[in-house]
Amino acid sequence: MVEFYLLVAGHCEESWFFDSPLSMKGVRQATDLRSFLAKAEHTTPSEKEIIDLMTGKTKRSSEQDGAGQSSWEDDGSKRRPAAQLCSSNLRRAISTMALGFQDRLDKQMDNDSILILPQLQEISRNPDALSITPPRGEVVPSWIDKEVPGFDYRRIFSTQVDTKLHDGNKPVNTNGLKRMNEFCSIVFEQIEKDSIICGGHSLWFRSFFRTFLPHKFDHISKKKKLVNGGCAAFTLLKIKTESGDKFMIDPKSINIVHGFFG
Repeated sequence: MVEFYLLVAGHCEESWFFDSPLSMKGVRQATDLRSFLAKAEHTTPSEKEIIDLMTGKTKRSSEQDGAGQSSWEDDGSKRRPAAQLCSSNLRRAISTMALGFQDRLDKQMDNDSILILPQLQEISRNPDALSITPPRGEVVPSWIDKEVPGFDYRRIFSTQVDTKLHDGNKPVNTNGLKRMNEFCSIVFEQIEKDSIICGGHSLWFRSFFRTFLPHKFDHISKKKKLVNGGCAAFTLLKIKTESGDKFMIDPKSINIVHGFFG
């Protein structure tokens, strides 16, 4: 079982660019997410846990508070955050994650980085959905990244973006379904943490909900796209069968954390 938190990146209006960068509108949306995380209010223990995971607070092992809930703390680099940040290999998604989670990344906690997964690359053959980041290479900031006030892109891109699993642009012999299944296998088999925060793209996320939610389960995520800068949480389950591993979203676990489907 893995907890997921999905965020959508906004691309540059000039979509004929290869690996289109984050637009200024997308910058505002990522900044809104950052502000939301800095002052988010929660009404239930599950909402508090989601926000704590996103902001990088770490769970004390074998400890509970007086209300019987797991205890969390925010103690800088002394502990590793409980959730892994991940991103598509497209620049607009990486910039969204770096901007939206800059307060968390500024703490420079042990082993806290944005893991680049090409399996999250948008389901499209348009030029703006083709990655220019070389396999296991360093992410090159766009001209827009350089214009964002207070955005420490140099440090984040050079020291807090992990491309060890980035094999380059999606191959021509693959498709969205194959890459979504590969993604599920990676998070269960190659990522140690039980909670994953993914930055990606609205079409990919809608396809993911359509594929892994029960067929007869009616939910807006199957029909509408998550807005740019939006965030939804859910639990992904893995079942072993004779024909191989199968994956399913627990329909009762879906929680719209920020933004909406529309």
